[in-house]
Amino acid sequence: MSAIAQLAPGIPHRTRSIGLLINAVGVLRQLVFPLIIAVFTLRDGPMFQWVFGFGGFAIVGFSLGLAYLRWRRRTFTIGKQDIRVESGIFSRSASSVPYERIQDVSLEQSLLPRLLGLVSVKFETGAGGAEELSLAYLSQAEGELMRRLVRERRDDQQAASARSGELATDHGEEEPATPLFAMDARRLFTFGVFEFSLAVFAVLGGVLQYVDYVVDFEIWDVDFWRDLAEERGGWLLELGAYSQALGAAAGLVAVFLIGSATGIFRTFAREWGFLLERTARGFRRRRGLFTRTDVVMPIHRVQGITIGTRFIRYRFGWHSLKFVSLAQDAGAASHVVAPFAKLDELDPIVEAAGFHQPRSDTQWHRATSAYRNVSIVSDAALFALAALIAGVVTALTAPEWVPLAIAIPLAIGTVSALASYISWRFKRHALDDSQIVAVAGVLAPTTRIATRVKLHSVEISQGPFARRLGYATLHLGMAGGEFTIPGIPVERAKEVRAQVLETIAATDFSQLESQRLAA
Repeated sequence: MSAIAQLAPGIPHRTRSIGLLINAVGVLRQLVFPLIIAVFTLRDGPMFQWVFGFGGFAIVGFSLGLAYLRWRRRTFTIGKQDIRVESGIFSRSASSVPYERIQDVSLEQSLLPRLLGLVSVKFETGAGGAEELSLAYLSQAEGELMRRLVRERRDDQQAASARSGELATDHGEEEPATPLFAMDARRLFTFGVFEFSLAVFAVLGGVLQYVDYVVDFEIWDVDFWRDLAEERGGWLLELGAYSQALGAAAGLVAVFLIGSATGIFRTFAREWGFLLERTARGFRRRRGLFTRTDVVMPIHRVQGITIGTRFIRYRFGWHSLKFVSLAQDAGAASHVVAPFAKLDELDPIVEAAGFHQPRSDTQWHRATSAYRNVSIVSDAALFALAALIAGVVTALTAPEWVPLAIAIPLAIGTVSALASYISWRFKRHALDDSQIVAVAGVLAPTTRIATRVKLHSVEISQGPFARRLGYATLHLGMAGGEFTIPGIPVERAKEVRAQVLETIAATDFSQLESQRLAA
């Protein structure tokens, strides 16, 4: 049956039945470790074969039967005003999402569905969590058709989209796209080296918890490993103290190699085929080796941008770019649109989103020196109090350690105060005719940019010290994120508020919406 007939509006439909095979694989994957443990735990029992065989088949059969019933009882209906999903075996529940609440439709393919030509369709509403609606699985053609249909109905651009003939005409059309950013294998390898990760050691630690069930020795027995080293590596022990240095060096090299390999593997798996395009609907991002995601974010949903980096990669000029948006991306309110790029490579993306990076003639403003002094004193006072408490406790328990107990918190407090001072020197903001920019960070600076017209509110707040010393914190209301500028002079805060509110008041948002729909 064609994709168009499958998605006829107003009729309850089910997802693809072949998706049950994917569910079956998922059930078996979850049962692998419990079955292995059961085999090595009960293998010496008299009724092992009968119990294990019958129990295993019963559990698998019950899980698959339950999955089949859930699939049979789960339907979705494409209505004129919303999409409705009904589910439940014994007790029924219905979820309805109006088209006007759907920000966009994203397609996701893990490895097995990708091989079978299936996609998981997720309707992004900006709510996040359990309130997000998804359908798993539809065919690739059905997923693309579903996305186009929802966009058309959401924007009210066609009145007769329910007729199958019109849907057939629209099916197969490709949106014109302009590539903005891509990463090849060489870029991914470089990115992976900077994504050094020790997550594999956590996985190995978890696996080792079950090794005792399959081996005849105690994995955590130190004497066993010492005897094995003496038996197989006596030449190493003859080196004396050098053996420890050699072992430590080998361990560090192994950790570096394993951490780098893990980072490279994770980067290739997550970012393979990364491509960001500018389409008529917005920014389209596709990536993933095993799990392929296809996300489109409308331009008008971009509320702000964040240009970030990390300590080491900043020394080599690498940065990342995120869009702050109402749409969700893996549980966060930001879309990573360029995870590893040079600053000049970000310019086309930033400009396409309606922003621009700070220029050389940008007039920067810092927080007040009073705010800096309060931050330094508060940090130092906290550690001074810790030093006092540590000194009193140590004097009562171990008087000989009093100098050290006091010196450590005081040293940390001094470093913290110095860090606050340096941070103040590198924390600044600027306001121009169209946007507001804030930069923070010394070793890994982060730049946040928001357009004045998309800010919802401007709030000035002052604590007791701020009121007395003449500075304030500026809170800029932005959908999908927070934008805060602390410690600026009160007059400067009022000036920024006045200019932003003037821009908002002078904007006819109905005209902006009309222009967006016309585009």
